[in-house]
Amino acid sequence: MSVNNRVLIQELIAKFANSFDLKDWSGLQSCFTESIYTDYSDLRGTPPQTVSAADYVKSRRESLDHLKLHHLVSNYEVDFADSNSASCRASMIVWRKSETEEFTSHCIYIFQLTKQDSDWKISGIAQKVLWNEGISSIHKGAK
Repeated sequence: MSVNNRVLIQELIAKFANSFDLKDWSGLQSCFTESIYTDYSDLRGTPPQTVSAADYVKSRRESLDHLKLHHLVSNYEVDFADSNSASCRASMIVWRKSETEEFTSHCIYIFQLTKQDSDWKISGIAQKVLWNEGISSIHKGAK
């Protein structure tokens, strides 16, 4: 695949991360296909599921809107299955801060991506937590 497609995928995943930090919930929703496979079992202890993009964003907004957030993403490894589908493994550190407490996750994310028209969209997210630090109870979705 072209270098351009790799850059577009990296920019999409950066937008995904930055949207949380900026509380740009409509920007976050624009990153996704209509439904998304999610696996946050390492963080939440819940089984993987497929949800609508709108429900995904609503859930994240409800559990994170009260916190200061900072997502750093790097180490992109993009693999193209064909011209319309790809996966990207990336490292991410997610800082969450309330007025008095912090909770940080060091993770590997595996994104599934689908090309729709000329745009790449996220169709799946699996988060593998390497370790957490801090008070998980400040994040309503963490176990």
